[in-house]
Amino acid sequence: MKQNGILHPELLDLIAAAGHGDVIVLADAGLRIPPTTTRLDLAITCGVPTMAQVVEAVKQELVIEAATVATEFEDWNPDVYQDVVSRLPVDPDAKPHLDLMAEMAGTAFAYVKTGECSAYSSVALVCGVNYLEEAVDLYKKLHPGAPDPF
Repeated sequence: MKQNGILHPELLDLIAAAGHGDVIVLADAGLRIPPTTTRLDLAITCGVPTMAQVVEAVKQELVIEAATVATEFEDWNPDVYQDVVSRLPVDPDAKPHLDLMAEMAGTAFAYVKTGECSAYSSVALVCGVNYLEEAVDLYKKLHPGAPDPF
């Protein structure tokens, strides 16, 4: 048995299978999920687990390069919003809910449904890599004077 971190085997498999640039959407309990996309449901009851709890667990296992939330999230649920974004390792971008939904539907690697029962509280996470700094350092060493690759 795994000693700590995420114990849910399918969630661990999903995180391990994700590659650089893949988008994993942590969804609130009411978010509509496209039927053709990988879906993992963690919800037990309304509020269990919360979005903040899932973000906290996932960030221990996943390299998060970027995050996006709906602009409505902060207005409709300021306390939940603050709890969630304070746990993210990056400052989230914000987009209107309908734009974010359309983007996620076309690009999401997978959706992870939480028990979060507050409106607009989904978070789209862009997967990063754990060797980016070393790769950039090597590039700069091999190409002195070249423009920064990022």
